[in-house]
Amino acid sequence: MKAIVVGIGGVGGYYGGKLARAYESSVEHEVVFIARGRHLEAIEERGLVVRTKDEGTWTARPALATGDPAKAGTADIILFCVKGYDLEETAKSMLPCINDDTVSIPLLNGTDNAERLSRVIKKGHVLNGCVYISSVRTAPGEVTQVGGPCTLFFGPEKGAADPYLPVETFLKNAGVKASLLEDITVVIWSKYLFVGPLGGVTSLFGEPVGAVLENDQHRSMLEGMMKEVESVARALNVALPEDIVERSMKMAGDFPFETKTSIQLDFERSNQTELETFVGFIVKKSKYLGIETPLHNQVYLSLGAKEAR
Repeated sequence: MKAIVVGIGGVGGYYGGKLARAYESSVEHEVVFIARGRHLEAIEERGLVVRTKDEGTWTARPALATGDPAKAGTADIILFCVKGYDLEETAKSMLPCINDDTVSIPLLNGTDNAERLSRVIKKGHVLNGCVYISSVRTAPGEVTQVGGPCTLFFGPEKGAADPYLPVETFLKNAGVKASLLEDITVVIWSKYLFVGPLGGVTSLFGEPVGAVLENDQHRSMLEGMMKEVESVARALNVALPEDIVERSMKMAGDFPFETKTSIQLDFERSNQTELETFVGFIVKKSKYLGIETPLHNQVYLSLGAKEAR
């Protein structure tokens, strides 16, 4: 198989690094990185250094690292590991690499990534996916995984999952904790219910996860936003567990006190943010469904003004 990993940041660097390391000497499999700038130059010069919390540090050397997808050739698998605001343009750039058999899997925040990809990609198979990991690019040619179970879930939103078992095997044989699911939608929304509200509240108050949970008002807002996401999901017939909010609040409590969310860090660094993905999506979807989400509306307006500044 030929796998192309697009976006070698925290997520793409970790999972792409696992694949490139495992299949570096393979004659059967090939791993290609799509990156850019100084990061690409560093990978070309010395490989990608991957530092992990529990698995040590290694250097991954892909068969090819390039900023030009046209040079990568046709892929069997494409892992999209870019930010939400870059997804459509990235998908357009990858069209030369896609044929009728290519499996495209987005591994980014949000629930509608497969739908968005499908509007651009008219060939092959578009699945949905998500990961549970805390990983960041720490320097050109270097990524660091600092937390999370490093699990990866993927599968079709409709239809049978069995045709994609070879993809699961390819990932697992590289040491990736991958699971192919018949109904990926529940897992996607379960993660979104957790990361969206948590990202919104930590960004709004400029506090790490632990501080949010210690403040009764901020904790209440977090729980309330989770309930708003749940109401939207149930209106869309997503079969979330009955105790999903309770589970999610407990999960937040298991994070180290000082943990900051990715969108919070983007606000702190004055980077472009995924506000539309984390909060705006629920504001717009709830309006379409006729559901009240006052907490999301409040956070969206406040963070929108903050981002504009």
